[in-house]
Amino acid sequence: MIRPYFEEQDYNGIDFTLEELPAGEYENCLFTNCQFVDNDLTTCQFTECQFINCDLSNANISGTLFRDVQFKDCKLLGLHYNECNTLFFSASFDNCQLRLSSFYKRQLKSCSFLNCQLHEVDFAECNLSKTKFHNCDFSNALFDNTNLSKADLSSCYNFTIDPEQNNITKAKFSQDQLIGLLRKYQIQISS
Repeated sequence: MIRPYFEEQDYNGIDFTLEELPAGEYENCLFTNCQFVDNDLTTCQFTECQFINCDLSNANISGTLFRDVQFKDCKLLGLHYNECNTLFFSASFDNCQLRLSSFYKRQLKSCSFLNCQLHEVDFAECNLSKTKFHNCDFSNALFDNTNLSKADLSSCYNFTIDPEQNNITKAKFSQDQLIGLLRKYQIQISS
């Protein structure tokens, strides 16, 4: 079956909760101020697309392809990136809310997260090596058997990462963040 193909289309202010986005391949498309809440995106492929100020909260992305996709100022609550297509997965997130999302076992090597809320996000068994995190809030995020080697978390906050359960070789942290690495030892650090 041949999928419909959409190239270099601009979608602005469309509420896809009223009429779902058609199945197909989207390449170099721009989605601005669009609503995808609770949508079924399982039949979509996105390549080199941008989502700006969109809400994809609780969308079904099982099997969805995201290749070189940029999310900016988006609400991405409760998404299961661990279920989307693993082939060529690559995305960047700028000023996005990703609370309650899961990247379990996802390969995120060299991705970027800038100014993001990553509250209660599951990063267990992820490869986050060389990933750039800038000014991200990791409140209650889960790191378990996660590869953070050479990742940059030097401007991030509210994380708890157990160095014995995660690979943090050559990762970058600021001095202010030491408590996030030592929390399990219940020690007190004074300034």
